[in-house]
Amino acid sequence: MEKTSVIRCLLAVALTVYLVMALVLCSDMAASARCAGFDIAVNDAPGQPGFVTESEIQRLLKEWKLDNAAGPAAKVNTRAIEERLNAVPNIESATVQRMPDNKIRVRVTPMVPVARIFNSKGASYYINRDGKRLTANSRYRIDVPIIAGDFDKNHPATAILPLVERLENDPDWKAIVSHYRVDPSSRDIILVPMIRGHVINLGDTSALDSKLARVMTMYRKVLPLKGWEYYDTLSVKWGGQCVATRRDKVIPQSMILFDQEGEAETDNIDAMLVSTASDTVHSTTPAYVN
Repeated sequence: MEKTSVIRCLLAVALTVYLVMALVLCSDMAASARCAGFDIAVNDAPGQPGFVTESEIQRLLKEWKLDNAAGPAAKVNTRAIEERLNAVPNIESATVQRMPDNKIRVRVTPMVPVARIFNSKGASYYINRDGKRLTANSRYRIDVPIIAGDFDKNHPATAILPLVERLENDPDWKAIVSHYRVDPSSRDIILVPMIRGHVINLGDTSALDSKLARVMTMYRKVLPLKGWEYYDTLSVKWGGQCVATRRDKVIPQSMILFDQEGEAETDNIDAMLVSTASDTVHSTTPAYVN
């Protein structure tokens, strides 16, 4: 019995030594195993592409000198890469892992822009649904609604997003509206139509159904008769009225607003609002104009 116990103890010790040596050997092999490259993927939301691309991630890794795939995989600082990527404003989240095949797996979820803002200083930036500002860069461009205005914590851009989303999802209004503007002094919301010559002053977003219906009545019953360039402003900010201001100036030549990268973006909104109110037409009901 004692001999059997001694043999068992010796076998246990031998097995332990073997396992330790195997672990050390495997650890050394893993530490010296060559990196098999970077597996980078961007998780864009379906139908809502962000403006972070795989090539952009590769460029960032190279810029940070964290893209060394020539050495051992264990030497790749996955934590540093993950922290740097998560600090990028246009990235919502990023995960970086070293896989069993010694590839470095990088998965990035970008912020999804819903609008592009142009402020009075000529700068521009994107915003997501939460109003977070995202960097506008000439390397990528997203087709989103354009809003001209100055926004801060007291006047956040998110206040206008429900209106923008509603009109962008309405085929008729999407075909009408070119871009949006918020007046810096009155904070009135201005719709700039695709048809040059006039703008639509909504005031605020209250009684929106009534306001939009009044504008549509003008479009269907008045402007085809008067002419699309007869008025320079259609205002429905007051209840039950559509106040149309007659134009007494020639429509200014289309001007181009340039962003900070020097690329053309949209018509100059201020130029389209230049006018003198010489005659005002009132509508007390959506279907009637004097």
